[in-house]
Amino acid sequence: MLQRPEAEARAQLLDVHRYEVALDLTRGDEEFASRTAVHFTAREPGDTFVEIKPAALHAATLDGHPLDPAALDGNRLPLTGLAAGPHELRLDATMRYSRTGEGMHRFTDPADGESYVYTQLFMDDIQRVFGAFDQPDLKAVFELTVTAPPTWTVLANGRTEQLPDGTWRAAATPRISTYLVAVAAGPWHSVRTEHAGLPFGLHCRRSLAPHLDADAEELFDLTRRCFDRYHRIFTEPYPFDSYDQAFVPEFNAGAMENPGLVTFRDEFVFRSAVTDTERQTRGMVIAHEMAHMWFGDLVTLRWWDDIWLNESFAEYMGYQVLSEATRFTGTWTDFAVARKGWGYDADQRPSTHPVAPAPKDVPDTASALLNFDGISYAKGASALRQLVAWMGEKDFLAGINDHLARHRFGNATLADFIDSLARATDRDVHAWAERWLRTTGVDTLTPTLVEDAGTWHLDVAHTGSRPHRITVGAYDPDPDHTDRLTLRDRFDLDVPADGDPARRTFAQAAPALVVLNDGDLSYAKVRFDPSSWETVARALSALPDPLTRAVVWNAARDLVRDGELAPTAYLDVARDHLPHESDLAVVQGVLAFARTQIADRYLPPEARRTALDTLTALSHAILRRTEGPGDGPEAGLRLTAVRVLIDSATTAEAIRGWLDDGSVPGGPALDHELRWRILGRLAALGATTPEAIDAELTGDQSATGREGAARCRAALPDPAAKQAAWDALFTADADAELSNYLFTATATGFWAPEQQDLLRPYVARYFAEVPALAARRGPALAKAAGRYAFPAACVEEATLRLGERCLAEGDPTPALRRALDDQLDDLRRALRVREARANAEG
Repeated sequence: MLQRPEAEARAQLLDVHRYEVALDLTRGDEEFASRTAVHFTAREPGDTFVEIKPAALHAATLDGHPLDPAALDGNRLPLTGLAAGPHELRLDATMRYSRTGEGMHRFTDPADGESYVYTQLFMDDIQRVFGAFDQPDLKAVFELTVTAPPTWTVLANGRTEQLPDGTWRAAATPRISTYLVAVAAGPWHSVRTEHAGLPFGLHCRRSLAPHLDADAEELFDLTRRCFDRYHRIFTEPYPFDSYDQAFVPEFNAGAMENPGLVTFRDEFVFRSAVTDTERQTRGMVIAHEMAHMWFGDLVTLRWWDDIWLNESFAEYMGYQVLSEATRFTGTWTDFAVARKGWGYDADQRPSTHPVAPAPKDVPDTASALLNFDGISYAKGASALRQLVAWMGEKDFLAGINDHLARHRFGNATLADFIDSLARATDRDVHAWAERWLRTTGVDTLTPTLVEDAGTWHLDVAHTGSRPHRITVGAYDPDPDHTDRLTLRDRFDLDVPADGDPARRTFAQAAPALVVLNDGDLSYAKVRFDPSSWETVARALSALPDPLTRAVVWNAARDLVRDGELAPTAYLDVARDHLPHESDLAVVQGVLAFARTQIADRYLPPEARRTALDTLTALSHAILRRTEGPGDGPEAGLRLTAVRVLIDSATTAEAIRGWLDDGSVPGGPALDHELRWRILGRLAALGATTPEAIDAELTGDQSATGREGAARCRAALPDPAAKQAAWDALFTADADAELSNYLFTATATGFWAPEQQDLLRPYVARYFAEVPALAARRGPALAKAAGRYAFPAACVEEATLRLGERCLAEGDPTPALRRALDDQLDDLRRALRVREARANAEG
């Protein structure tokens, strides 16, 4: 791993100008050839190193003089005795393809046997493709040529052309960071258009062609609208020569902001029915990655402690621009339900960190990689949203444009960013940044309502360290519609970071419900006064604004997680109000929390069946409400309810008939996704066979079909099936190791909550074997092993003790340690919630 002091010293020594890279992708399925020429200047005499991780380093020369390939130490080739002045370094190597989504990933599509490769070079994986001075502040121009099989198309950061000899040449890039270089090659299915004088392209595997074609106009429309909106927001024009979006297989992230060639996980090419909220999520990712073209690509962080400058900004702009420029106007409701909790959860764990951590806390690339979490994305975006509410959007955007103009094609720091904002406003942005960006934890805002002789007073107590500008909503029953609440008043309130609680007085009777942070413009947990909670329990679905309802649902979620509201009480509110909820994002978010956290983790095994029955009844109520034809919001609600019905089934009879009939009564028809979901549930219940799984795979010879089959086989409650799945996960030979996606599919099928007795012996095995797996297979698989293969279904003190021993004695890699830290903290919380429930009932 690269240490920060090493990077700082190298940046002082070197000025890197240009890379000439030649890749040969015709050498077979395991390896490819890589030749690199790096042109750079040493500002003074000195020693340094270049990074490369080859299968074999065949030759290296510096200014025409040979270097000893045997001098390669791990991933570093020393460059000693550099004279001041210009230099040329040449490297000739054979590199390995990846099966874990790192470096140059290679995938063969089981649907048609076609192969595809693409790069994912973040954060320090360019070394797996070609040699480089691999740090973000040594920007350079990149010139790439690629030799590929004759039926392949090659995509890169710049426009590509095929030369007469069959090789492909990409246009030279502007100065960009090493981690942003991108290549994607294969027999792509491509759809192309032009906008604003630039070529735009969409690309996917050939087997997904019909599905991409079906959505191409929607994808281009979103891209054009977001592109035009960014050009109204930013004074700097789009800085690259084309805009390609490639949907690539087995991608670890949602997407990657490679300039000119954004790569997305190809699950975003929908091959089965999806809800409109899922389409909105895809649109947000498009807008998020496009924001990076300016914030991250044009202006790049100097070191990884400022990763939030990339991700928080893109997260905020993704939601904001999508809501302003497209038909998806409810994006902030989705953010409140689907993303905000991610930030709150991460910020309450021992592994929390500031949005902008101190330089000493990010000493190397391994520690930096751990900060790609709910804090850098969701909390950071929430902080920016609060900043906009506090300083005003006009001044905020003026500061952003000043920042982009000052640092275009260069690197910048938090201090640079805050200085630009400060120049645009008379607000004390530096003090704001110290309170919001340099601190950890979630503040809590608690209201107290006092009635006194026809007036009421609102006191807001504040636990935490940040000032908040919030909106408060006061609601009463609608006198003309008993099934509605009406907004009596909405007002802004400044809650100080310290000192006396905020107070407001009103010359009228107290409202039935007071909602703090109505509109969700700040980042804080909110509570209710007793009368307001009674109104919530009775009339939550009667609130007129979906974003207000999302804030209330989030507050209820936090109450459950903090042991202040019984999980069954949350289910009661969901049962009473979710069948009347019209916002799809709210329905999906509430059901996901109820199903995966409350039913599977927060309630003890003996109460789980009742919780699943409640979710089943709730889902049936949504189905009854959504009967009839149509492809609008009702269809999305119906699809969501069907998914939950499948996942909550406690007997095979409830869902087997759907699989046999190929349809749910009243719709929808079963597509591949729903068929695998049903078969997976039947497998967990012990109600299907390996032969039935094989038969289903015969009808779906796709990559997702292969993943579905792996998930189903691992879910079978059979000792031999469990042992086979375990061997595939942990003990397979190198040539039989699972790809990142097949590993995840197998792991998620393995730990079925219904199978506690069968699974319990594997808990100790997990903690004994996972450190070696993580060390052997690298950070991406380590993260997957910590997240998906963790025995989350076994909510027991024994699991906690084994996990703590693994952290203390097992020497896990940094990526695995962080994943285990988080999982064990979630386990402690689940045990506390169960204990609080038991104490309340006892």
